[in-house]
Amino acid sequence: MTDQPQPLFSAVDALLAAVDGGGVLPALDERVRLREAAGLTQAAVAQALGVRVASIEAWEAGRAEPKAERLEAYRRLLEGLSRRFPASAAPSASSEAPPRPDPGAAPPSAPAAPSRQAAPVRQPARRPEGKQSAACLHTAAAGGTDPRFENGPLAVVDVEDGQVRAYCTGGLVLDVPAKSLAALVDWTLVEAKLGQPKLSGPGKEADPLLVLTQAALERYGLPVTLTDEERLAGRIPEGHKAVKQLARAHWKLTKRGFGPWARIYRPATGSERACVQVCIPSWNALDARHWGEAGQLPPAELARVLGVYASRVMTPRGSTAVTGLELMTVLHPPTRASRPDADGKRHSEHNPGSLGQNPVDCAPCEAPDGHPLLADLPRFHVRGPAEKLFEEAYDWARPMTDDECMLRHLVGIDVNMAFAAGANGLTVGLGAPTRLERPVFDAKLPGSWLVDLSHVDLSRVKAGKEWVELDGSLLPSPFTPKGEHPEGPAWYATPTVAYAVELGYEVRPIEAYVRHESGRYLDGWYQRLRDAYLATMADLGVDADLTPEDFLTAMDGYQDRDPELAIVVSAIKATVKGGLGKLRERPRGEGWKPGQPWRALSRPTWRPDIRAAVISRTRTNLHRKIVKHAAFTGQYPVAILSDCVVYAANGPSPLDFLPYREGKPLPGGFKLGINPGLVKHEGTQSVLWGEEVRERFNAPELNLARYIKDGTVTDADSGE
Repeated sequence: MTDQPQPLFSAVDALLAAVDGGGVLPALDERVRLREAAGLTQAAVAQALGVRVASIEAWEAGRAEPKAERLEAYRRLLEGLSRRFPASAAPSASSEAPPRPDPGAAPPSAPAAPSRQAAPVRQPARRPEGKQSAACLHTAAAGGTDPRFENGPLAVVDVEDGQVRAYCTGGLVLDVPAKSLAALVDWTLVEAKLGQPKLSGPGKEADPLLVLTQAALERYGLPVTLTDEERLAGRIPEGHKAVKQLARAHWKLTKRGFGPWARIYRPATGSERACVQVCIPSWNALDARHWGEAGQLPPAELARVLGVYASRVMTPRGSTAVTGLELMTVLHPPTRASRPDADGKRHSEHNPGSLGQNPVDCAPCEAPDGHPLLADLPRFHVRGPAEKLFEEAYDWARPMTDDECMLRHLVGIDVNMAFAAGANGLTVGLGAPTRLERPVFDAKLPGSWLVDLSHVDLSRVKAGKEWVELDGSLLPSPFTPKGEHPEGPAWYATPTVAYAVELGYEVRPIEAYVRHESGRYLDGWYQRLRDAYLATMADLGVDADLTPEDFLTAMDGYQDRDPELAIVVSAIKATVKGGLGKLRERPRGEGWKPGQPWRALSRPTWRPDIRAAVISRTRTNLHRKIVKHAAFTGQYPVAILSDCVVYAANGPSPLDFLPYREGKPLPGGFKLGINPGLVKHEGTQSVLWGEEVRERFNAPELNLARYIKDGTVTDADSGE
C-alpha cells in the first residue's frame, strides 16, 4: 500500500522537472496575449523560428507543441515578451466589461436612435453542421486577434426578414443599422471592427471587405446584375444615384469606378486610412473558373470561404490575379520609415529588396508586341527568336513508339503548384537592365541572354556529375515551349541558359540585358501561398507526411470532403498563376493602339523579366526530372502540358511507372506528395483511347496531356 503513490510521485517529479527545465510553456491565452502585446504577427514569429505559420497557429490553439530546439527558442521568446509586457499591465476582465450574451437568448432590441459608437450586436453563430474543422479556427482568427479587427477581415452583407445583417468569419453575425450605401461605409469603418493586420513590418493593414449579396444590392439601390454595356465598361455609370450619393458624402472611387471590385475611400490624413473594399458576386466578381460556385453560396458559407482565403493568403482585393500581385507588394512594400533624424523625425525611404515606387523599362527583347519600345518596328514585322524573349510553359507531344503502343495505359502526373515552386529561391532583378556585349555567362545574374544553344545534344547530357546516354528524339528540348530544337541564337532567361551549362555544354552569349540589383523577391510570396495551400489540403485530409499509397488514396475525391475548402484550394492555385501573369499584363481595351503605353506599364510590378524567369525555371525543373527518370528507367514522356506529364505504363497508377524502392523515390526524379514541386495523379486513360483520338483527328502529335484528366475531346479542342 505504501508503494502505490510512487508512480504518482514520479509523475509529479517529472512535471516539476519539466517546469524547471523550461519544457512547460505558458497557457494558450497567455501565448497569444504576449504576441499581440508586442504587435507581432504569427507570420513574423514563424519566420523567426523557421516554421510555417500553421505551426504557430497550432501552438497557440493547443493542437500541437514545439519540440527540441524550437521548444527552447519559443520559450525564450515568450519569456522575453513576458518581461516586457507583464500580465499586470494588460487590461483585466472586470465588472466594467460587458457580460457575455447567452447564445440561446434573443438579441437585445436596439434603441430608437442608436449611437454611431454603439458596439455591433452579436448574433448566435450560424455555422453549417459538419464544418467545425480546423478551418473554422482559421476563419475565427482570420482578422488576427488585433482588437481593431476582432470581427475578422470581411463580412457578407445580406438582408433577412427585412433586417440587414453582416455575416463575418467564424460564424459571427452582426446587425447592420445603415440605411444607405454611404452609411454602410461609415458603419464599416466606425463600428464593424473589420480588417486585417499587416503582413510585413513596413506594410499597411488590409482594408475591410464588404461582400454584397443580391438582396443587399437591392436594399442599397444598386443593380442586381450589370447590363451588357456596364459589363463591358466594368462599372456602373458615374451618374448612377448610388455613386452620386457617395460623392455627396465626400467618398471617392478609384479610376476603375464602381464595378465588381470597388474601392471607396477618403484621402488619408497622416497615417489614418479610410477605405472600404466592396465585392459584388452577382456582377461576376468571383470568377467561376477560380472560385467555383462561391458566388452562389449562402452568406455564412461564402463568409467562411473568403475568410479562410483571407486568413491564409490575404484579404482579396480583386480577382485572384490582382490579389496575387498585391500579395507581392504587401510582403515587400516599396518604402519603409527611416531611422529618426536629428530632430527625431522619420521619413519615407526605399525598402531594400522591393521593386521600389517607380516603374522601370524592360529590355527590348523582353517587351511584348505593341510595347512603346518597339514603336519604330515596321507595322507587320514578326519578331523571331533572336529578337524576342519567349519563355513559356510546355505544350509538347510526340507520336507513341511501337513499344509504348503495346502498353495498356496512359498515366498523367501533375506537379503541385509548379510555378510557385519555380519561384522559390529564385534570384530576380529588382532594378533596370544593363546591356552587355559578348558577356561571360554568369548564372547568378538575372536577365536575358542572346545565345546559340543549338549545339546542345540531348542524347548525351550530364545528370549530376556523370554523362548519360539518352534517346534524344523522345525528349522535348528544354529551351523552347513547343519542345523544338533551337536552330540558332535566341533570347533566354538566366535559368534556361544555366540549365544548358548544367547539361554539360559551353555557352557563349552574344548579348545580354542583366540586372545587377537583384534579390529573392518572391520567397515570402511563395512561402505564404505554400503554407495556405498545405494548411487547406491538410484540412481536406491530405497531409504532407503520407506514404505514396496513402497520398494517392487521400487525393481521391478530396474535393467532396468539404466543397467549400476545395474552392479555397482552387483560388490559391489561381492566385499563383494569375499573380505571375499580371507581371506582364497586356492592354485591356481602353482605346489602346500598338506603340502606345497602356495602364499596367505605370506599375513597378509590371516586370515581364520576372515572369519569364519563373516560367524558365519551372520548365527546366520539369525537364531535369524527366531526364533523371529517363536515365534510370528508360521511360520517356508522351506529352507535356505546362505542369502535367503523360507516360505510357502497364498499370493505371503513377506507382506503376515511378521507380519507388522501399517507399523512397528516385533522387532528383518525380516524387508523389502534396508539397509544391512534388506530383499527384492527374488522370489515366487507355493507350487505345489515345491512339483513337489521334486517328480520329488525324493528329499524331495531339497533346493528350490536355485531356488525360477526364478523356473528353471535342472538335473545337482538336482545331477541327
